[in-house]
Amino acid sequence: MRTQRQVVDYSLQKRAVLRELVAGHVGTYDVCDASPYLKNAARFHGEPTDRRCPICRSENLTLVHYIYGDELKQSAGQARTLAELPVLAMTLREFQVFVVEVCLGCDWNHLVEQYLLGRDGLTGDGDGAAEQQDATGTAGAGRRRREAQR
Repeated sequence: MRTQRQVVDYSLQKRAVLRELVAGHVGTYDVCDASPYLKNAARFHGEPTDRRCPICRSENLTLVHYIYGDELKQSAGQARTLAELPVLAMTLREFQVFVVEVCLGCDWNHLVEQYLLGRDGLTGDGDGAAEQQDATGTAGAGRRRREAQR
């Protein structure tokens, strides 16, 4: 997606959880605890993957995308399909997406990544930097001079 930014990947945390499970420091019931709401979101709004569950190895994982943001109001916290995200990204200024992988067989679930989407990501890096510097007053004089020359 063009407006995706500030991506946080949780794969190292996932590997640590799986390592703790194999070492016997945590039990299967501690990591396979998907709520009924998460499982329903995976069934109706999830994106199936070709990756096998790291716990049961019999089911493929499903990715669920949850959205949060001030502009969403009552829609914040809802699961959305991957196809809906680009439409929302062009409609809203900024919102956060949390991607959770779920196994419908054994109830494994883990946060995979989070990122920001929205129209604010469409502005060029130079424009955003200039606007940010204008707010602090450091680049305002140069910008005003350029505008006056036009």
